[in-house]
Amino acid sequence: MTNTYDLELEKAISEIKKAKAKTVLIQLPDGLKPKANSIQETLEKNTSATILIWAGSNYGACDLPNFKDADLLIHWGHAKWQ
Repeated sequence: MTNTYDLELEKAISEIKKAKAKTVLIQLPDGLKPKANSIQETLEKNTSATILIWAGSNYGACDLPNFKDADLLIHWGHAKWQ
């Protein structure tokens, strides 16, 4: 069974451009980590930013990485945050 996710990459691209971010850290839950390279390639292809992938934990919205060398953090979760 294949899961289809709306990763809102167009929104991420827009936010990267809006922030004029040069370095972006993306954080994904374990279920989405297999898509990390594809996400990275899409974001780099459509922006001028370098995209870094956080390989550490992601247990929810309160589990943000302690990483200060990025201009922007994009954090994906399993469900839409209202």
